[in-house]
Amino acid sequence: MATYQNGVAPARAMDDDSDVEEEALVAEYKEQVQYEDGDDLSRTTSLNLAQQTDDIQSRLVQAAQPLDFQAPLEAKFQSYDAYCSLFHFILNSEGPVDLEPPSYYWAWDVIDEFIYQFNSFSSYRMRIARQTTNEEERQALRENPNTWGCYSVLNVLYSLIQRSQITEQLGAMKRGEDPAAVAGEYGNKNLYKMLGYFSIIGLLRVHCLLGDFSLALKTLDDIELNKKAMFARVMAAHFTTYYYVGFSYMMQHRYADAIRMFSHILIYVSRTKNFQKSAQYDSITKKNEQMYALIAICVAFQPTRLDDTIHSALREKYGDQLLKLQRGGPESLPIFEELFRAACPKFISPVPPDFENPEANIDPVEHHLAVFMDEVKTNMWSPTIKSYLRLYTTMDLNKLAGFLEVKPEELRSWLLVTKQRTKQLRWQDQGLLDGELVNVSDLDYALQGDLIHISEAKVGRKLVDWYLRNLSRTYN
Repeated sequence: MATYQNGVAPARAMDDDSDVEEEALVAEYKEQVQYEDGDDLSRTTSLNLAQQTDDIQSRLVQAAQPLDFQAPLEAKFQSYDAYCSLFHFILNSEGPVDLEPPSYYWAWDVIDEFIYQFNSFSSYRMRIARQTTNEEERQALRENPNTWGCYSVLNVLYSLIQRSQITEQLGAMKRGEDPAAVAGEYGNKNLYKMLGYFSIIGLLRVHCLLGDFSLALKTLDDIELNKKAMFARVMAAHFTTYYYVGFSYMMQHRYADAIRMFSHILIYVSRTKNFQKSAQYDSITKKNEQMYALIAICVAFQPTRLDDTIHSALREKYGDQLLKLQRGGPESLPIFEELFRAACPKFISPVPPDFENPEANIDPVEHHLAVFMDEVKTNMWSPTIKSYLRLYTTMDLNKLAGFLEVKPEELRSWLLVTKQRTKQLRWQDQGLLDGELVNVSDLDYALQGDLIHISEAKVGRKLVDWYLRNLSRTYN
């Protein structure tokens, strides 16, 4: 299969679209619910088509069907072979395959299930490799190191993107040009266009699972994060995109941007919750809970004013835990760890495990948890330090060290770390990796020898917005 070099066209800023556009998306979600309920699963092929075409059409439908969670190892091998056969047919046939997807949402379902099975198999293989029992399965996995391999999965996604010319099409659309002019014979086919588009979202997910958060964000350079984007028409894709973008920002210490992403999708989902049913939306409900946990973490690192709906939900879900997170100190450490474990993706290793030395295999989740907890421990005294600094305009370093019962040089290190964390990149209208360096704290200070100069900028509450929101609730 061909390889692919990602484009670097800048993404446009996320905007707040009108209620009319939101109602149109709700209508799209209603259609998805009907599709999930089985009303629109009829094949698009005519009874007069050849048997081979019927077989391919059935394979297209089957590719979007979930594999049983408790499927035996042999079934996982067979599923991988089936995906390889299907993608080989789509990518390497003589000319584009002249077939229409079974539904508008089929392409997302295929990419989503393909990556889900890759993720599940990788976690399962790591678990078996770290055990000394079940030698039969260990041997089968040892003999098939390339089955559901990282390279194979990435190759499929990049090949679908390149074959469909989807990045060129998205670039043309941004410039106001006709995307069909750059789509080529493959990209003009709906099958390739949809698979290529959702493969970009798939790459975001895979790179995040592998722990490459910068590359995860880079893959979305050609996609605009707004409600007009193609992924926003498919509820699960919409939710998945913002979850992984927000998580990638969080792991890069860009907490303001992470809060922005999580808040956007949580508010949006709360407005469409009446349409969230079926198995697909059960998984969305779980991700919804995970994002509340992540936004609680981000707010602890970066205190900020949240939408009233989200703030109320956070207080209801976490209560005292949220207060402990915001106070910092050693008491907050187990809560940070608990929330991260519950809300993080199921990280995977890019290489097969070592079956000969089980003790050498490191759980990817534990690895990323350790990295995250290092950041937590580095910043856990920041709330306490800030609470003292808010009381003064100037303060002696040794005096503050006495209050905190720490050595002056240790306090100096804490102050430098806290100062550094107040400066963050904030996404504007560039690519997701880019941004403007801004001060995200209402408290600033500078060290002049042993003297601390403190300044505080208090932002007044927007009372007009507050009254409008509460009046609306009263009349509704």
